[in-house]
Amino acid sequence: MSSLTIIPYRSEFRDNVVDLTVAAWAPVFAETQKEVPRFVYEAFYPQGWQARQTADVVRLLEDESKNIFLALQGGELVGFIGLRLHPEDQMGEIYIMAVSPIRQRQGIGKALMSFAAQEIRKAGMTMVMVETGGDTGHAPARHAYESFGFKRWPVARYFKRL
Repeated sequence: MSSLTIIPYRSEFRDNVVDLTVAAWAPVFAETQKEVPRFVYEAFYPQGWQARQTADVVRLLEDESKNIFLALQGGELVGFIGLRLHPEDQMGEIYIMAVSPIRQRQGIGKALMSFAAQEIRKAGMTMVMVETGGDTGHAPARHAYESFGFKRWPVARYFKRL
């Protein structure tokens, strides 16, 4: 297996990033749909999660491309990560990350998080934050973040149909 390289986003990888995102999050959304209140899920994903996720990722790639980094092995996209800085809080944020399903559990996510921490530290921030869902589908992400040393801040988010 060739070594992992992390590079700034390049537009030639746009479709690959979108495809990787949908593939990586398919099992997550399959579980999430079972656990999120139906009216909430339908409000967030009226045309389905794939359409919303695709639109959201395309918008990020267009509007915040300088904050996206690609993980490549042998020239093939195997993962990506998006960062944001919040200087008012001395905090960097990992706001999106995905690893190809066939490359998961091979250290790519850890390498991306290490890269993010390094970039955020270089920008003068003193901490890094990542958010994910509390449902079953997001359990692997929570495990990965906790294994990397993130500490969970319990948050409760409530929804009510009007």
